[in-house]
Amino acid sequence: MASMIPKPAPAAMHPREFVAFIAAIMAVNALGVDLMLPALADIGRDLAIGDANHRQWIITVYMVGFGAGQLVYGPLADRFGRKPILIGTLIGFVAASVFAASAASFPALLGARLLQGLMSASTRVLAVAIVRDGASGRKMARTMSVAQMIFFVVPILAPSLGQALLAFGPWRFIFYALGAFAAFVLAWTLIRLPETLPVARRVPISIVALRQSYWLTLTNRFSVGYALAASLTFGGIIAFVSSSQQIFVDEFGAGARFTWLFAVCAGAMGVAAFANSRLVEQLGTRMISQSAVLALIVLAMLHLLVIQAGLETLTSFTILQALSMTCIGLCGSNFGSMAMEPVGHIAGTASSVQGFITSIGAVLVGSAIGQSYAGTTMPLAIGYLGIGLSVLAIVYFVEGRRLFRARMAPQES
Repeated sequence: MASMIPKPAPAAMHPREFVAFIAAIMAVNALGVDLMLPALADIGRDLAIGDANHRQWIITVYMVGFGAGQLVYGPLADRFGRKPILIGTLIGFVAASVFAASAASFPALLGARLLQGLMSASTRVLAVAIVRDGASGRKMARTMSVAQMIFFVVPILAPSLGQALLAFGPWRFIFYALGAFAAFVLAWTLIRLPETLPVARRVPISIVALRQSYWLTLTNRFSVGYALAASLTFGGIIAFVSSSQQIFVDEFGAGARFTWLFAVCAGAMGVAAFANSRLVEQLGTRMISQSAVLALIVLAMLHLLVIQAGLETLTSFTILQALSMTCIGLCGSNFGSMAMEPVGHIAGTASSVQGFITSIGAVLVGSAIGQSYAGTTMPLAIGYLGIGLSVLAIVYFVEGRRLFRARMAPQES
């Protein structure tokens, strides 16, 4: 494990602690999405949600806030530094969790979830910006992969943790637990995180500066192209997460097995992140991510054939979904690193713009697939095929028709 830890870390923390801290920041958002999955049916009954597909909005609305908030935090982080913004938003997340736990109606819960998403948006922007403050290129991709490898333990365990919380009390306990974890990360930030953005590198907030930063981010084809590619693959994750309880429990009758079957699929992404952290410096971000996209397309086509032949079972779905999540896991950190590479000098603002594109695009894609659920896995398989083909087209455009380049582009160190 020690050989995997990038050195030096861009903070006064020990490299191991730094990676764990980045993973913890990212886990605030992951728990915000996955911890309540076992409780969706209970929430639906308690708050009188008639249409089962409408329960997906508990996830989707959160992601809308998560995407929209990222436009704000980048400029703020570039102006005032990373630490104060992280502290303020973690406090806000704790408050939003309490509001969610106290919600007496479905609209009130959705409002609290929107606020949670708005607050957690900072975790995505700041995790990337803090890492980028001290690393770039393959080293940044490796750092993010190690952090994501740890972070992916969260979606593996989150449904089981949520199920355990339900054994001790109502679904509201889950939101109190979210607030408690955010409070823990807040204390860690206050005590251990130094500021990673020097005063000399801070950018004043002004219309001219924002316009220039947005223009640089949105006109660089690597920046916007790989952000769009990341949004599509992230959309595949949202589609699976938002409909997983319905597929496993309602369609296949998995019952209590849902939590560990979900863990198998989520764990595949953790395995992918581990593999990426070991291979990215040898093979490069492009070779790995492009190969994964092609594999995703093949798996989606195979899944469609299985469904059409009437052979879809709980076992076949779990295996094919886990393999698809492996492919998506090999794309995420690499697409993010390639998108950030040419705009690292405005990392905060660029991360916020790219995060907005990624998250809002993912919500649109994931919601379209998830809301199409009608008792079969066909919409998910078709959606993954569409995602794979669309990502391949984007990469083809971004790379100037040069696919499978093992070497790095001039922008990538």
